[in-house]
Amino acid sequence: MRKIGGILSGILLMATPAQAIPGQTLDEAAVWMKSNSTVRPSQNEKFLVRRVNSSAQQFTFNASLYPPGRMTRIAPGRRIIRSETLSLFDIRNGVTIARLRESVRSIYGVEIARDFERAKIIKTYPTDSRIQEAVQKQNAQLAALQGELRQGEQFAYWLEIAQTDQGEAYSGQLTVFLLDDLEKLRSELANR
Repeated sequence: MRKIGGILSGILLMATPAQAIPGQTLDEAAVWMKSNSTVRPSQNEKFLVRRVNSSAQQFTFNASLYPPGRMTRIAPGRRIIRSETLSLFDIRNGVTIARLRESVRSIYGVEIARDFERAKIIKTYPTDSRIQEAVQKQNAQLAALQGELRQGEQFAYWLEIAQTDQGEAYSGQLTVFLLDDLEKLRSELANR
C-alpha cells in the first residue's frame, strides 16, 4: 500500500502546474526556483541563475520584475514577476528555435507547454524585406536575429536566436511573460 501511495504522490506532483510563473510574487518565485532542479539557484544566487559547463556551454535563467524589451518603470507596490528569460549559449550543439520550445516543457511542465504550443504566432522575423535589405547591403547582421512572438491564453512567449554569417546559431533566448506586456513588446519589435 505504501508503494502505491508513493506512486500516486509522484503522479500528483508531476501534474501540478508550475508555481513560479509571471504574475506571482517574489516569494512564490523564490520557493519554486529552489524546488525546480533546472533553475535552482546556487548559494549566492536568487532570481538570476547561471550555469557554465565550459566556455562553450552556458545556461542562464532570470526571473524579473520588468517586462521584456526596453526598460520601464515598475508600478509602486507591484512586486510580482513580469517575465522569466532562459538564455542558452552552446557552441557544441547549437541553439535552435525547436530547442528553446522544448525548454518550455522541461522548465514549466505540461500545462504551460500546451499553452505555448497552442499559442498564436503574432510575429516572426526577420521579414522578407529585412532579408532583402541585408542581401542588398551585404550585411548578414541585419537578418541574423530570428525570432517569434506568441500569444497564448495564459502567457506570451518570445523566442530569439542569433545566427553567424555561416547560418549557425550558438545563442538564443526564450522569455515567458504576462499578456499585459504583449503590445509593448510587439511595438518594440515592429521594425525587425
